[in-house]
Amino acid sequence: MLAVARLGDEAYGGAVQRMLEETAGRSASIATIYVTLVRLEKKGYVRSRKEGPTPVRGGKGKRCFRLTPKGVEALKESRAALERMWRPVSRLEEFKAR
Repeated sequence: MLAVARLGDEAYGGAVQRMLEETAGRSASIATIYVTLVRLEKKGYVRSRKEGPTPVRGGKGKRCFRLTPKGVEALKESRAALERMWRPVSRLEEFKAR
């Protein structure tokens, strides 16, 4: 969902895939990304729209995704939870393996 939020109107499978690789160093198949996006849509966190075909894509249109208000709230809640978890960890050096 964070990738969809960052990409805005350009949030389609290939763009999400590239963002995951570039920012998180993680790879995922395009099928895995679309399965996840469809599941998020079923839960009401994102919605999709079909764009018209383009010559660059061989006449195939993109399926673009956008966060819904419910998705924005879920991201905010997730961020707040992570921040609460990090708060007590003031100095990571203290947790070095012994």
